[in-house]
Amino acid sequence: MFDYTSRYANLETATLTTADGRMVTYVRRRFLPPLDTQQIVAEVTVSDPDRLDLITARTVGAPEQFWRIGDANVALNPFDLTATPGDRVRIPAPSI
Repeated sequence: MFDYTSRYANLETATLTTADGRMVTYVRRRFLPPLDTQQIVAEVTVSDPDRLDLITARTVGAPEQFWRIGDANVALNPFDLTATPGDRVRIPAPSI
């Protein structure tokens, strides 16, 4: 259903039958990995005009993996990570 690098790749799916009989398949809820299980390999100081995709491209090598950095920093809103120049962003070890 999802690419193997997707944050949703290993999630279970479930099926819901609607009132009119349609079957809708969906992905079950994703929980963040515990912080103590994530290996942090670097910290980056945010500068203006940094964006999370640019930081991810420089550090992880794939801008679409921005969600890994969000997980490592417990960010529900990824824009918060780069909103303030001078803030530090934790970079997790790559994993697939």
